[in-house]
Amino acid sequence: MVAARLSLLDVAQPTYVGDVISAILQLACDARASDVHFTPTESALIVAWRVDGVLQPIATVPQRLSANVAARLKVLADLLTYRTDVPQEGRLRDDTHDMEMRLSTFPTLYGEKSVVRVFAGSGRFQWPSDLGLPADLQQRLLELLLETAGTLIITGPAGSGKTTTAYACLRELQRQVGSGKSVVTLEDPIESVLGGISQSQVNRAAGFDYVLGLRSLLRQDPDAILVGEIRDRETAETVFQACLTGHLVLTTFHAGSAAEAICRLGDMGIEPYQLRAGLLGILCQRLFRELCDCAQWTDDEVHRLGYPVQRVRIPIGCAGCNSTGYRGRLLLAELLVPNDPAVGRAIVTRADTSELNALATAAGMLSISQRAIQAIEAGRTSPSEVRRVLGFRDGSGHGIGV
Repeated sequence: MVAARLSLLDVAQPTYVGDVISAILQLACDARASDVHFTPTESALIVAWRVDGVLQPIATVPQRLSANVAARLKVLADLLTYRTDVPQEGRLRDDTHDMEMRLSTFPTLYGEKSVVRVFAGSGRFQWPSDLGLPADLQQRLLELLLETAGTLIITGPAGSGKTTTAYACLRELQRQVGSGKSVVTLEDPIESVLGGISQSQVNRAAGFDYVLGLRSLLRQDPDAILVGEIRDRETAETVFQACLTGHLVLTTFHAGSAAEAICRLGDMGIEPYQLRAGLLGILCQRLFRELCDCAQWTDDEVHRLGYPVQRVRIPIGCAGCNSTGYRGRLLLAELLVPNDPAVGRAIVTRADTSELNALATAAGMLSISQRAIQAIEAGRTSPSEVRRVLGFRDGSGHGIGV
């Protein structure tokens, strides 16, 4: 599809590189790709995109045009075209299509590799109800957004949809409070424009980082703050100082499970009493490929991969799913709310991930691995897909399904 589209373009035209980029990005949006990779090699520029979490090569561009492609992307993102020796990041401007995009460039042996993150169009994933969260979890999340102080952390690995969820929560918060509260963000970079919300972007080259920005924002009389990501101890400390002084803080954090996030924050130097007093909840999420309608049920034990289920659906492949057997993605999540006394004591005593996870589960939390088994039983995803995403051990360090 992409190669056929590019073959219609005239390489002799001066607009060829711009036309190639425009065509690829538009097709990526149509295919609901999350990332587009432009990777220079010795012989060609390899173009690939990630659909439903899987990277797929889609086209090649002559190697001699590799530098031109990187330069054109940097122009679109208002980056420095003459700096090819350092990584750069920026937002892509696209006045023609309804796309929010972020560009990252990185110097490699054969030139700059460029990766474009393609965000959902303005009409998709606007609200928590659009995310596909289980009803019980969604309701609890909405209740937490009504709180006036505390920290709500959205965690998971890269590419698990954390920012999308954070933005949906921010829109919901704004809808709930209207203009009665001051809602602000501090991001790196701004990934989507939110109407009616004051958004700011850090600028490390100028010394404007998360810590400085957040401390300054606290003097701007905010009610709710979105901090793009907790990356270091200073940012984590400032986030908890903000929530403990009467602010609602939403942020993202990389961790394999909700319990692991608590332990990692403790390892970063956050005092147990701050975690216990400041945490509203931790939402940990993963994206799984959802089976296409062509998938078939089977009770063959070899396809169950040791999961405690009687039968499963397995991917077959058809024209509608490009022979992958999957179409779209399914969001599964766990929400740890530390209001149970046993969980609270475990946080204060610095319990390890396994103990925290066990106590939270005993208090009613359904872990991602438990929800994944439910999704397998319902025929929404396959055991092999769950293995691909979660591996043979869940985020708490325990084996799953066996």
